[in-house]
Amino acid sequence: MSVPAADRGATKVADRAVRRIAERAATEALAPGEVRTDRSTASVRGRRARVDVAVTLPYPAPLDESGERVRSHVAGRTARLTGLTVPSARVRVRELNVRAAEFGEPEAAESTGGVRARRPWSARRVPVAVAAVVAAAACGVLLYDVLSVHAAGRAPARWRADFTEWLVTHGPHRGVWPGAAAAFAVFCLGVWLMVLAVTPGSRGRLPMRPPLSGVHAVVDRGTVAALLREAVSGLPGITRARVRVGRRRVTVRAGLAFGEIDAARAALTETAERTLASCGTARPPRLRVGLRTEPAWRAPARGGVDG
Repeated sequence: MSVPAADRGATKVADRAVRRIAERAATEALAPGEVRTDRSTASVRGRRARVDVAVTLPYPAPLDESGERVRSHVAGRTARLTGLTVPSARVRVRELNVRAAEFGEPEAAESTGGVRARRPWSARRVPVAVAAVVAAAACGVLLYDVLSVHAAGRAPARWRADFTEWLVTHGPHRGVWPGAAAAFAVFCLGVWLMVLAVTPGSRGRLPMRPPLSGVHAVVDRGTVAALLREAVSGLPGITRARVRVGRRRVTVRAGLAFGEIDAARAALTETAERTLASCGTARPPRLRVGLRTEPAWRAPARGGVDG
């Protein structure tokens, strides 16, 4: 007894799979590396799919022409690979990426008097405000007590007399540990304030190559990590990816569910290097890639399959 094909089951393509395909198709519409995707969505209703892709396009370029090429390629490519009907694809241009060739390489800009990329300096408003408020309050209270003694002839405040007596009897010269501990705490506070004054701070940001003289750009390390994680997660066989971005090193660790280990490691390294280079950092961090097989991974069969 044969069962009709329509009653044997159904194949459903998940929204996430359609979104990944649409994002990859958007990056293929123009030259390699010119289109980047961000915050894309896709929804599947029956045999129809709606796709919304946010992209970064190169500048300068005709936006209407580039956007139309991306839109048509996303719609056609997604429909061909998923088997679904894609009536239209919505493309939103969120950002423009300045082409380095339009302004020359960073080395050339520096040799002609351009500004060298440097780490941004943090204003450190919170530490400065706290230190200023505490110092102003302490000085104000002490000044009020001194003026009340010398101008109004009042007796010194009890807290100032007790504090002066405590300092005399518990000073460092007395060999008492509370005074030594207080002196050490004040010393550490002074060192900390000096370090804040001479270091740039903003450790969560990486300087980017300046496209023009007088232009300073930075990128958050969290943004770089998110771009790397999204790029390597779309590779075949990669099930999970952890990315850690430091000031001088980037570590990418991924898990492999199926496929050849050497080919997957090469694809992982190439994708990570390409994505890291597209971030445009002035001093690209060193890349370290780690790949481990998942518990369900099995070595691919060698040779053909007998029927």
